Parts: sequence; structure tokens; C-alpha cells
Amino acid sequence: MRKIALPALALIALAAPLAAKDSLGVFGTWGAFRDASVPRCYAIAEAEPNTASSSFQPYATVASWPARRIRGQVHFRLSRERRQGTSVIVRINRRNYAMSGGKADAWARDAAGDAAIVAAIRSADSLRIYATDTRGRRFSDVYALAGAATAIDAATLACS
Repeated sequence: MRKIALPALALIALAAPLAAKDSLGVFGTWGAFRDASVPRCYAIAEAEPNTASSSFQPYATVASWPARRIRGQVHFRLSRERRQGTSVIVRINRRNYAMSGGKADAWARDAAGDAAIVAAIRSADSLRIYATDTRGRRFSDVYALAGAATAIDAATLACS
């Protein structure tokens, strides 16, 4: 498993000025950040390298948004744009979780789905997200979960 460099994680998280983000640490292949300007806290990881073509740098986040009373929201940026009307599935420990999808993003369908996925992440070594691209080709992005639980906990505590 490769370790994600802190600068790479910071580049992924550039939704607000970099100076507004506080690094909470790097834990295995996951990093945790707090962005007080929003406010939000999140754990984040890049997908494992893939030789297949990709349009985007895929990443996964588990975020808390205290002002919105959202905790443990799961989000994936897919490596390719997905074909409209096709499913997005996350597979963890031989269990599938149906996701809601945008053009190149996927979320759990509700808070119960977020909680189930986060619980599964805590007991797994990796997860795979499956989708179909705009050309009709199935693809998947794989995430190592070493350090995920600790990064999720650090982000959750930072926004409590």
C-alpha cells in the first residue's frame, strides 16, 4: 500500500483557501483536515493508482458539517464521468451499498447509508466503487482503508 503524501491531500481539498485548512494528521493512507471557514472537518484519501484512463483524480471523503448538523457524510469523486441513469455501487467486505450519483460524484442515499458505510470502513482493508462511464465501460476505483478509522475519528472530534 502506498502512503498518501500530505501535499497531495491538501491539493485535493482546495475547495477554500489552503490557509483556512488545519491538518489534523495523516493516518496510513488517509488524512484529516479541519476548515474553520466553512466550518467542516473531513477525512480524505486518494484512490489507489490505476493504469486505466481517468478524467479526474478520484478521492473519498467522510465529512462533518456542524452548522448543517451533518456528521459522517460519505462522498466519492469518481475517476471518470458516469453514464446518466447507471448505478454506482460501493463494495466493502463482500457487501454492496447503492449510492446516489452525479456526473462524477457519488454519495450515500441517506444518513443511514452513510453510517453503514462508515461502520463497514472501520472493519475492512479496502473498498471498491463501481460505475459505468459515458462510453458504457464499467470501471472501479479502489481505496486502501489503512488509517481510515483514525482519520474519520480525528475529523469528527475536530468538529464536535
